[in-house]
Order: sequence, then C-alpha cells, then structure tokens
Amino acid sequence: MEQTVEQKLKALWALQSIHTKIDKIRQVRGELPIEVADLEDEMAGLETRLEKIRVELDDLEDSIVKRKNMIKDAQSAIKKYEGQLNEVKNNREYDAISKEIEIQGLEIQVCEKRIKEAEFEIKNKTEAYEKTKENLDFSKGELEVKKQELETITSETQIEEEEFLKKADIAAEKNEERLLKVYNKLRGSYRNGLAVVSIERDSCSGCHNKIPAQLQSEIRQRKKIIICEHCGRVLVDEEIASED
Repeated sequence: MEQTVEQKLKALWALQSIHTKIDKIRQVRGELPIEVADLEDEMAGLETRLEKIRVELDDLEDSIVKRKNMIKDAQSAIKKYEGQLNEVKNNREYDAISKEIEIQGLEIQVCEKRIKEAEFEIKNKTEAYEKTKENLDFSKGELEVKKQELETITSETQIEEEEFLKKADIAAEKNEERLLKVYNKLRGSYRNGLAVVSIERDSCSGCHNKIPAQLQSEIRQRKKIIICEHCGRVLVDEEIASED
C-alpha cells in the first residue's frame, strides 16, 4: 500500500531523529579520531626523517674512513718518494719526484679539509637526529594518550551507537527509495547532517530563514513534500517534530 504524504514525512523525520542521535554520540568523540590519524602521520614522517639522517651519518662516517685511508696512502707515497730523492741522478728526476711529493701533500690537505667538513656535518646531523628523536618520543606519548581517550569514549558509546544504527536501518526501510536518495544527498550536504527540519518560531530550524505564513499552512496540512526555499531541506510541522 502506497504511503500518504503524512506517512512519508513522519518516516523521514523518524530517520532524521535517529541519525541526529548517532551524530551527537559521534560528536562526543570530537576531533579525537582526526587527531589520532594526524599524530600517526606525523610519527611516520619523523621515523622516515630519522632513517634518512641515519643513512646520511653512515655515509659521512664512511667518507671519513675513506679520507683517512687516502691520507695514509699519501703519507706512504711521500715516504717512498723521499727515499727516491736520495737516489736521483739529475735535476729533472729531482723535480719530478718533488712534484709528486707536493701532489701527495696537497692530497693530504684536501682530505683533512673534507674530514673536518664531514665531522661538522656529523655534529649538525647528530643534533638534528636527537631533536627528531625527541619529537618522535613526544608524539608517541601524545598518541598513546589520545588513543586511550578515544578507546574510552568509544567503549562507552559503542553499544548505544550500534543500537541506533540498527534502528536507522529499520527506519530507512520505511522510506521510499526516491525520498531516501534525496534525504541522503541532503544529509551529506550539511555538516550538521540535518536533511529534515521543523518549523521553529515561524522559521526553518535548519537555516533560520523566515517561512511565509502561507507556506507554513501548507506544511501543516501535510499534503505534499515541501522544501525550504533557502536551504533545500525537507520541512515538517511542529507536531510531527514533537513526536520524536
């Protein structure tokens, strides 16, 4: 049997009333789920940064070891060339060996400079690592607190929410498919989730704009589905709203 307009309006209002109760339960959780997700993202970023710094520190340590080995090789070469100086037979050979000693000396200077630069970078990166680690530890603590808060609130409201969700499913079945689509679209359009609203003080309780007297009269007659000309929400009269 096809529903009357009055029955359709009452079915829509009943569904809206249940969803409003569900929304209020979820509002108790506030921004906690978002805060938890943000903290988890932040921690993932900090852990990635720590790993990057660790790799950079390892590379710098390796470069220092490499430079020190190069210095040892250069020092060995200088020792060898200095020994050869005692065996030279002419100025040309002497100049050539002296040039090699000079090159190795410059190599040592460059390596020592690079080692100092690497040591300076290690100092800065170690400080950055410690600071990042400190931030990560703080975020871990914050996350534990937020998770505990969320868990407590969720456990307190979960049973009640599940009961209302079951009621919402039953109430949804009492609405015709076409109206249910409109309802869901409207509900998703507004942050407060209100798709069906009542007359309050001669105004739409959704957008608070005045409703003309003639339109109020038509709403109370319940002969057709009427929407607010300002916000597009479905309007019901005060009596239907009081049946919640």
